Amino acid sequence: MAICRVKYLLSLSKCFSLRAFSSAQGPPPHLQNIGFIGLGNMGSRMANNLIKAGFSLTVHDLNSDVLDLFSQMGIPTKKTPYEVSEASDVVITMLPTSAHVIDVYTGRNGLLHGGKLLRPWLLLDSSTIDPETSRNLSATVSNYILKEKKGDWERPFKLDAPVSGSVTAAEAGTLTFMVGGSEEAFLAAKPLLFSMGKSAIHCGGAGSGSAAKICNNLALAVSMLGISEALALGQSLGVSASTLTNIFNCSSARCWSSDAYNPVPGLMEGVPSSRDYIGGFASKLMAKDLNLAVESAKLAGCTFPLTSQAQKIYTELCSNGYEAKDFSCAFRHYYSGLDEPRDQ
Repeated sequence: MAICRVKYLLSLSKCFSLRAFSSAQGPPPHLQNIGFIGLGNMGSRMANNLIKAGFSLTVHDLNSDVLDLFSQMGIPTKKTPYEVSEASDVVITMLPTSAHVIDVYTGRNGLLHGGKLLRPWLLLDSSTIDPETSRNLSATVSNYILKEKKGDWERPFKLDAPVSGSVTAAEAGTLTFMVGGSEEAFLAAKPLLFSMGKSAIHCGGAGSGSAAKICNNLALAVSMLGISEALALGQSLGVSASTLTNIFNCSSARCWSSDAYNPVPGLMEGVPSSRDYIGGFASKLMAKDLNLAVESAKLAGCTFPLTSQAQKIYTELCSNGYEAKDFSCAFRHYYSGLDEPRDQ
């Protein structure tokens, strides 16, 4: 029976475009009512895209001003995560840390507050947290029973589905979701994911989405530091950043940090380095993700010197007052790299 459901959901998922469904069709029955918890820079934009796609939302956030904005849009707001749970078929969370996620799930008036019965068939966490917490929460959710049976499903699912992409990508609906958990739940959630993003990749069992996100951001941090270090060295040796960037981007050093998100002020428009590193992905968030990578490496019994060094650099940037600056600010504030003259 489970294999039949997977085949059905595979065929169903092929029917959905990037925006999942037309406004005439409306949301699929299993996605009629969506709860969204965590309306920060990323979450608020993801929620807005769901609204645009035609989903019926109920939201919660600790920031009353944000709730007022959604209320003025006609979106129902709730005072607690449990109240969101009681009004929703699916609940999405987008929160800062593992501790916040644990509290929203298991704290007083949390999503799992109502005994062993749960209304939502799916809890989808898009926060960047440690894989162990994701696995533990998935195991906890698997012990619950649905208040109302959903097709052949009697128990709820939890997916860890962190995202890759900046605030700009969240607003444009071009995020990439890295998803861990049940494949059939992933397939059933695809219309939801593709209303907020351009791609969704199933990574494996519970916690694998969180693990993939940590690995992705580790690689991003190391590549940004490598590009920054090379560009700063080039400047010290008399080679301009623009010349080196041209070389990198048509040779073996090419990467996202050089050709799409260059850290040198004055070299590329529309990126944080062109606006004093304001906006983008804050250094404090990169430091947090690298802390997760270091802890995960310890649990796995691995020694990764680049991970540890990157963690030290971003921790130092935060200690020196650059925690709110985009993580590409390492070029200027760690390596003392220079702006590129505008006439170059």
